[in-house]
Amino acid sequence: MVMQFFRRGAGAAVVAEQKASATGRVISLAAGTARGGAVWSPRDLGSLMRQGFTGNPIGFRCVKLIAEAAAALPLVCQDAERRYEMHPVIDLMRRPNPGQGRAELFEALYGQILLSGNGYLEAVVPEVGLPRELHVLRADRISIVPGADGWPVAYDYTVAGRKHRFDMAGHPDPICHIKAFHPQDDHYGLSPMQAAATAIDVHNAASSWSKALLDNAARPSGAIIYKGVDGQGALSPDQYDRLVSEMEMHHQGARNAGRPMLLEGGLDWKPMGFSPSDMEFHATKQAAAREIAVAFGVPPMLLGIPGDATYANYQEAHRAFYRLTVLPLATRVAAAVAYWLSSHLGQGIELRPDLDQIPALAAERDQQWARVGAASFLSEAEKRAALGLQPLAEA
Repeated sequence: MVMQFFRRGAGAAVVAEQKASATGRVISLAAGTARGGAVWSPRDLGSLMRQGFTGNPIGFRCVKLIAEAAAALPLVCQDAERRYEMHPVIDLMRRPNPGQGRAELFEALYGQILLSGNGYLEAVVPEVGLPRELHVLRADRISIVPGADGWPVAYDYTVAGRKHRFDMAGHPDPICHIKAFHPQDDHYGLSPMQAAATAIDVHNAASSWSKALLDNAARPSGAIIYKGVDGQGALSPDQYDRLVSEMEMHHQGARNAGRPMLLEGGLDWKPMGFSPSDMEFHATKQAAAREIAVAFGVPPMLLGIPGDATYANYQEAHRAFYRLTVLPLATRVAAAVAYWLSSHLGQGIELRPDLDQIPALAAERDQQWARVGAASFLSEAEKRAALGLQPLAEA
């Protein structure tokens, strides 16, 4: 959902009585607690990014897989009459800023939406016309400033204690805010990372457990039993410190794996094996990985997670990934960006993914074209409309 879609038209003539949303003033009161960034309860956005993206291979791969696939989709620029091969919007998308191309810009935008539930595009606007440049803003640095009617009047961008305010009172808007659906927040979106937070904690904890097990020579823990000559069962402080030091120096870590232990002075080693329930941590880790993948909408088969038989083969899973995850996200974001750029351009344009250029959907496309082409009861114009093609220009 794009925030500016719901703002009343800027520049309208002032009248004696203005109608506004009946719930707007209530929203503005509730939104005060959300100021300062996306609201995670009980997690903050920075921690989620560190634990779920930079610190978790499943979360990292899910975000990269979706963002790269969606950013690589070719876009079609058209209006109600025709499809454009050359257009100022196409030129802007080809090189939105000096440091990024179209794929890099959209990958960053999709990544922000997947990680935070919010995506922000800044327009470097000349006095008149289409923006000269587009930049993706980090969601963890943005805070919404709600007005008296509950809708955003400004966006604050804070870096290293310095704040810049983007005023949304004028027209067109300098910021395009694309947010995922959140049932409990009127201004910020809910990310898949938040929905998968518990599974991410379980997966990270299982990885830490495995690492600790390897650090201890990948063996179950045991007990050293002391039986003194005189029947005493307690070591002296010096004996205890020496025993602990020798264990840490000579019998822990990968380089000491398999080294024999010499016990003397009444010491005896008693290994402690794991029960079957203790050994289920590996299955628990795989289950957590599947939950993370499901939250992001990535078939576990594409991530190499074993035990998933939802799809008959890899090709079917790949097609479902595009149909159910990549295309809905890319279509919504492209439509939002097109509407926003239309307000700058002063001309209505539409951006949408070109389904004919997606290899994963080639089998579906061939079946659809064959089915429509064989429909003798349809005219040529109706067949083109059924396939989503523009009408042919009249000679």
